[in-house]
Amino acid sequence: MNKGSETKKTFISGAGLAVSIVILVLLNVIISYANLRWDATEEKIYSLSDGTKRVLSSMTEPVTVMFFFTRSGPDIPAQLKIYGKRVGEFLGEYARLSKGKIKLEMRDPSPDSDEEEWAQKFGLRPVAAASGDRIYFGLVFLAADREEKIEFLDVSREELLEYDVTRIIYNLQKRAKKKIGVITGLPLFGDPSQAAMGRGAGQQWLVVTELGKSYELSQIPPDSAVIKPGYDLLVVVNPKDLKPSLEYAIDQFALSGGNILLFIDPLCVSDPNPQQRFQAASSPSFTRLLGAWGLDMDQGKVIADLENPTRVRTGNNTIEASPVWISLKGGFFNRQEVVTARLESMLFPVAGAINKKDGAQIDFEPLARSGSNASLIETFKASMGSSAIRRDFESAGKPFTLAARVTGTFETAFPDGPPEVKEGDKSVKKANAESHISKGKKNSTIIVVSDADMLADDFYVQKSRVLGFTMSNVFNDNLNFVANAVEYLTGSDDLISLRSRGTFERPFTAVLELERKAQEKWLSKEKELTARAESANRRLRELEQQKDSTQRMILSPEQEDEIAGFREERARINRELKEVRKNLRADIDALGTRLKAINIFLMPVIVSIGGLFFGIYRQRKMRRK
Repeated sequence: MNKGSETKKTFISGAGLAVSIVILVLLNVIISYANLRWDATEEKIYSLSDGTKRVLSSMTEPVTVMFFFTRSGPDIPAQLKIYGKRVGEFLGEYARLSKGKIKLEMRDPSPDSDEEEWAQKFGLRPVAAASGDRIYFGLVFLAADREEKIEFLDVSREELLEYDVTRIIYNLQKRAKKKIGVITGLPLFGDPSQAAMGRGAGQQWLVVTELGKSYELSQIPPDSAVIKPGYDLLVVVNPKDLKPSLEYAIDQFALSGGNILLFIDPLCVSDPNPQQRFQAASSPSFTRLLGAWGLDMDQGKVIADLENPTRVRTGNNTIEASPVWISLKGGFFNRQEVVTARLESMLFPVAGAINKKDGAQIDFEPLARSGSNASLIETFKASMGSSAIRRDFESAGKPFTLAARVTGTFETAFPDGPPEVKEGDKSVKKANAESHISKGKKNSTIIVVSDADMLADDFYVQKSRVLGFTMSNVFNDNLNFVANAVEYLTGSDDLISLRSRGTFERPFTAVLELERKAQEKWLSKEKELTARAESANRRLRELEQQKDSTQRMILSPEQEDEIAGFREERARINRELKEVRKNLRADIDALGTRLKAINIFLMPVIVSIGGLFFGIYRQRKMRRK
């Protein structure tokens, strides 16, 4: 009886195990075909945003999206396969939410196939696999007689995939691109004279390349006399040596309701001419323009921010935290403004402070601000090194504005009419005089940034060559800020919510705070040592003056005691400095050990405890039976 019962139990257990395995296999098969998705990321970076949903709901023309991916090739890198699957799923969401307006076609351009021929006709660029076969991984968008493409999907731009796709779909719904006029004293559009230097010298900046995908950009030379009509936005970057007639044209553009994106820099380290880097960023008349817009900026001073320094390599090949190279994180951006609501980090290499003039009748809204432990210093001190800046630093106890949005109905900076022009430009002056605007007809919006260097490639992107392609890995939100500002000022704000979907970096804030506190303590010790050294030197000079002229080369006992005492004091302080650094390293190492222990052991411990309680529960249940 017992033997039969045990056999029956064994059979039931074996059958139950077999059924469980079958159910598990079937469940995996069903789930894999069901294409269920759950976005567990904190910022929902794998879910379509509300901005994309609004663009899809407002579509008037159908769009065909062709995804060319050589997925059947034997030598496809695993990373590319995984990303290709995610791209296909992502595009499927577009097709589903568009309610038939987007038709998705998956193409596998294997060697010598019709799909490969189509990929070549559309201009997609392949990369070579280890076997020599070509791998295609790009997108083609078709709408009526218009066509756009992404030649190769860069894995490093995954967090911008939604923006890239939605931007193209949005542009295909428009018949014409918005027009942007660019006035700049920097080589944004490239410098042919430096092209022979190689390694990217002379090429146009990435910000121009990216904006050119969505807008029609035109460079307005600084010596122009007029701004031709038809521009939807003016972008003014480091406006040096502008003709008065062009400054007047900018003034009239704003008064007619035109919007402006302005980058003005007290010290432009990206200026290709080193002699002009310390030159004033604008002429007196352009400063008058700022005043007419209700703005003020001391172009002889830059911000030093001890809360947001940037680690930079110095001339003697050491790393230091420079307070004039300001790296802002999320808490220093205005979360109520669409331009900066989703930004995470920006780098401002040597920036000034923007202020609202007293009594100005404007809407002044800061977009990015420094920390409160900041101060304004003379521009020449910016190149003196971190230690020198910190030694003389006196905090203002308040934040400074690095970027702001200004809205209002402005008054002209040229109340006497257009400025005098050359003999050959008489017709220009006559036309200007006839159409002169002294007070704005309607509101104008100006976004002003106190740094132009943030536009240079070196300060937001790392470039590398992979399989013959130049890959651009963006490491902060400088480019996103510019694109957001342009989209906002040109009226297309649906795309803004798509930017900065993922987190570029997750710093150990506790480690950074420990290091900051230790640096402050080290700085106070350095100041103490410097003060004592100056006091000792002053005392030595006093003793020297008390001696007879015939004893100038002989040290008195008082001097010897003074020097010995100073050396002993200096040695003691140096020991204290070493102790501070040792404690700093110990605190950081201890924190790192705790984090490793939590990451390595916490989850196994939780699983083990859960398994233990489950085992006890089952054992008690079996005993009851």
